[in-house]
Amino acid sequence: MPNILDTEIQYLPGIGPKRADILAKEVGIHTFRDLLYFFPFRWIDKSKIYSISEVTPESAYVQVRGVIVKTTMVGGGHKKRFVATLQDATGSIDLVFFSGLKWITDKIKEKSEFIVFGKVSEFNGALNMIHPEVTPPSQAYAYGTGSMVGIYSTTEKMKSAGLGIKVITKFENTLLEKILPAIHETLPEDLLHRKSLCSLQFALKNIHFPHNEDSLLKARNRLKFEELFYLQLSLLKQKNVRMSHEGGLTMSKVGDNFNKCYNALPYPLTGAQKRVIKEMRADMMSGKQMNRLLQGDVGSGKTLVAVLLALIAVDNGYQACIMAPTEVLANQHLTSITKFLAPTSATVALLTGSTKAKGRKQILEDLAAGKINIIVGTHALIEDRVQFRNLGFAVIDEQHRFGVDQRSRLWNKGTTTKTTDKLANGDKPTDSSTLFPHILVMTATPIPRTLAMTLYGDLDVSVLDELPPDRKPVQTMHAWESQRPKVYAFMKQQIKAGHQIFIVYPLIKESEKMDYENLEAGYQSIIQEFKAPEYITAVVHGQQKTADKDFDMQLFAQGKANILVATSVIEVGVDVPNATVMVIESSERFGLSQLHQLRGRVGRGSEKSYCILMSGYKLSRESRKRLELMCGTTDGFKLAEEDMKMRGPGDLEGTTQSGLAIDLHIASLYQDGRILENARQTALKILSDDPLLQSPANQLLTRQIAVLRHQGKDATDYSQIS
Repeated sequence: MPNILDTEIQYLPGIGPKRADILAKEVGIHTFRDLLYFFPFRWIDKSKIYSISEVTPESAYVQVRGVIVKTTMVGGGHKKRFVATLQDATGSIDLVFFSGLKWITDKIKEKSEFIVFGKVSEFNGALNMIHPEVTPPSQAYAYGTGSMVGIYSTTEKMKSAGLGIKVITKFENTLLEKILPAIHETLPEDLLHRKSLCSLQFALKNIHFPHNEDSLLKARNRLKFEELFYLQLSLLKQKNVRMSHEGGLTMSKVGDNFNKCYNALPYPLTGAQKRVIKEMRADMMSGKQMNRLLQGDVGSGKTLVAVLLALIAVDNGYQACIMAPTEVLANQHLTSITKFLAPTSATVALLTGSTKAKGRKQILEDLAAGKINIIVGTHALIEDRVQFRNLGFAVIDEQHRFGVDQRSRLWNKGTTTKTTDKLANGDKPTDSSTLFPHILVMTATPIPRTLAMTLYGDLDVSVLDELPPDRKPVQTMHAWESQRPKVYAFMKQQIKAGHQIFIVYPLIKESEKMDYENLEAGYQSIIQEFKAPEYITAVVHGQQKTADKDFDMQLFAQGKANILVATSVIEVGVDVPNATVMVIESSERFGLSQLHQLRGRVGRGSEKSYCILMSGYKLSRESRKRLELMCGTTDGFKLAEEDMKMRGPGDLEGTTQSGLAIDLHIASLYQDGRILENARQTALKILSDDPLLQSPANQLLTRQIAVLRHQGKDATDYSQIS
């Protein structure tokens, strides 16, 4: 029997095909369920009416009441607008409309009284509201039973099609009246009782139309807990399934290659490196597949850890691969790995999109024959024609840049059917029918614990929280535009001392053309200030041909250029120990995590290094706070925590709330840490008694996970991931 929630949204009275198309394109509403779970992002108490003298441009959405004293049609053509002046006993405010002018001029007449609701702004010293809701006092509370009103996200296209906040509110009311009695509970009764949670029907009614603030609090708490609980339950059950069914290749020995590399290291491992190698070594010996996330701040030595573990695989008769998101980073890995492997007999090769046809053919043959022990590459590694003889260990670096499907395709290249002769080390196979290569995913973006347990709840997490002893902290300074001459003088001083300098410009997709122009203008001013032949300046950006980009990058890496002007393409992967200064232009346009990543490109040698954050004078409060934090600490994990607090819901350096196994509509990975921890502990308790949710008492949980994963965008991909 079809579920009423799966009904197409066009069939809700008042919507129809045209509006349905706009709702689908603008906010992803396709079905009744989508509209039901399209929650307000803010709630306003409409029982409060402000006097006009109380409101300011800093006010949030507010409600005022008054009489229209004047109406004017201003301008012509597409600049035409209707302005109505609303007045109360304390002052006046302009109501401005750019579209729907015929309808609005019929509705708003002089001397009529209205309750007006909207966001206050200021233009030429006068207060105004752009496209506010305008309601006669007699119709003020049309929906719901209380005075709390939800504010929904809308776009200009929606408003132009008559789908503003007020109309969305009306549709939510129509939908609830139609389907609320058919909504079934999705959490077990004993869990609701134990956690003091309200029913699902109460929560859905009061999230859209709260009776009062207490009802809204109960509704939000229930819906947030449910989302985070099922997300954790799904991830943790998935881990249990993997542990019960999937065997890993047993790698029991540490051989010559590992020992030769380890004994030839020019510096001792940090305590953190020793700890994580020990953790992963235990995984590789266990007979279970390792699935581990390695978090390490910039410069903490993740690549060396990956190399040593790859050599354990090689010493046990297996191949290893390291997949990087860019050719720049893949080349960088090859350079450093080749140095580490010099004392060993292990072979290494590079495979990227730029590998020439003849070289590619040889690499593919050698890989299939087992002649290459370690392969470093980009997405090219997951092409169908890339075949391994016996892949036993796969590393995915900067993993948030790869899609789930790409990652699963990589490790499926290493699956081995359970037969004794296929096990290279001769050990007895495990009980499972399929053996999987060990997986290590690495990130240099520090991820706060609450976020890590959600994004990677099915992975074991290791953290490199120490820097090698020879790494000096980078001194970070903020400089205004007026201080540029001083900055240039400092750069010349550093170049004279034999050092090199990065200058980075922002690159934000929405304004790529403008960013390119900024970089070009910046490059021109640099070559004017730092004239050849005394100074050589290289430039790298996304619109260059790969060959040109590689040429300039190599010019800088080999020390032949003093300055590299670049976009944030150099955020990862460029290791130039002689570079001691990082100048970040328009630094206010970068997020904290990205600023920290860029700063990590310097201070990689033994010399004192500097990061200079250039900015204009107009800084938002958030931008100012970001720059202060950057100047105050070099601890990436502390910065990540602060980044999370400042950003709220949304994107943290490439990791978004969408793309999870289960979509989140109201819970925030960034702000709901306490609820997340509670949800995780609850899920762990249930799974400790029933690891695979097989008991009849847990059938509701199993069914709901299936429903939610089906709705999730990546459901099919995630089912492949162990």
